Amino acid sequence: MASNHYFLELEPPAERLRDAPHVVIVGGGFAGVHACKALAKADVRITLIDKRNFNLFQPLLYQVATGLVSRSDVATPLRELVGTQDNVQVLLGEVTAVNPEGKQIVFNGKAYSYDHLILATGSGSTYFGHEDWRTFAPPMKILEHSEEIRRRLLMAMEQAEQTPNPEARQFLQTVVIVGGGPTGCEMAGAVSELMRWALNSAFKQLDSQKTRIVLVDPGDRVLRAMPEELSKEAQKALELNGVEFIPQGRVQTMRSGEVVISSPDGDVRIQAATVIWTAGVKPSHLGQKLTEATGCELDRGGRVIVNPDFSIPNHPEIRIAGDLCSYSHTVNGKPLPGMAAPAKQAGTFIGKDIAAMVAGRSRPTFRYFDFGSMAVVQASAVADLHSFKVSGRMGLLLWAIVHLALMPNRENRITLSIKWLYVLATRERASILLTDMPSQHLALDAEDAHFPMASGKGPSIAEPDAALKAAMDYYAHQLSGLPQTQELLDTKEASVADSEAAIK
Repeated sequence: MASNHYFLELEPPAERLRDAPHVVIVGGGFAGVHACKALAKADVRITLIDKRNFNLFQPLLYQVATGLVSRSDVATPLRELVGTQDNVQVLLGEVTAVNPEGKQIVFNGKAYSYDHLILATGSGSTYFGHEDWRTFAPPMKILEHSEEIRRRLLMAMEQAEQTPNPEARQFLQTVVIVGGGPTGCEMAGAVSELMRWALNSAFKQLDSQKTRIVLVDPGDRVLRAMPEELSKEAQKALELNGVEFIPQGRVQTMRSGEVVISSPDGDVRIQAATVIWTAGVKPSHLGQKLTEATGCELDRGGRVIVNPDFSIPNHPEIRIAGDLCSYSHTVNGKPLPGMAAPAKQAGTFIGKDIAAMVAGRSRPTFRYFDFGSMAVVQASAVADLHSFKVSGRMGLLLWAIVHLALMPNRENRITLSIKWLYVLATRERASILLTDMPSQHLALDAEDAHFPMASGKGPSIAEPDAALKAAMDYYAHQLSGLPQTQELLDTKEASVADSEAAIK
């Protein structure tokens, strides 16, 4: 495999490491970063490879999506985070193949050798066979997703502000969130805070009480992984903040401006300008690549089944961590959940284990410490710490402490603390910026350059993007009672190129 690619030879980050074992870590998330840190004092040469040059704190993406914090508050450059270690080099690229027999990975068209390989490439979103829904309901796994959601929410409000028809305003102020897990509940609470309170006095034509937020989940309650009493507390907090919950609801069809949901009471048709997807994750494609190359097994969700030391059968030099890993060697036999704390613990263990092997010391045994789970709903939170369960303001305080502790960057801990306190005191937020519009271009004299550089020649930055425009066109046809055009009926035709590009 590797003979077909240019072979990459790089100088070691330090001369003393020229003949040291080479540890290649693919993925700069929680697991990858903590594996790097655990190997800081080991006599190994480390190469960290990621498609992005930063570590992303995914649990707070919903706060970026609702303007509570900015992108820099939840992302830290990898070269600042671990690149200063004298045994680490950081490379930007995407790994497309693994050659276990030759101990090589292929990225950016180049082959690169390793002695130890750690794959921690995370996960993405799945639409359960309905990928055409991705255009209408962006997921929330990367920064671009959260910023696309924020843009759609804010643009819908801007259009509602200048819409005289009250029914059309109601449509523009309606949001559907698919998925009642922690991300969905946190998103629902944050959207309610944004649209009902944070911007209540800023928009003069909108009635915040006309805002409709609908949360849909196939289960009979939100936060199904938590104890029932905490689930009820979370649902109560959501309902107090105006969030409607549709239990045992499954999306049947979706198009611009409309979602049809099946429920025990029959199909529910919701007309909404904004739909957000927080249901379903799928592991990185490297799991399948590794299976094809080594014969290792995948679980039902597509994650790689690993040994107690996170290696795969017949290849002790390959370790899997984070959302790509299916680890069931726990005390209760339950797989490690795809959350920040387990990924952090796994990465730290793998780093320490490799360091012990290189130094000839006795190897450690992985013992997972389950901190529990938690979710925040506006000004309160629920936390399941097993023997200790808490909700309300105390839960919010505990949630904040835990998330600040998990944040890998000290500067971000400080800025987040200040912003959270400020928002609690004032309900104001500074990150409600409409940027990165599809109609923005660098060519200032182009016909589609944004206003005022080429006024009248192309789309203005102040116009709704194609996704919102398609939803508004759909609703206008609904109000007029005119028959639907084929373009509006065909969900694929309604999927426009610039909106697809923004969320892929």
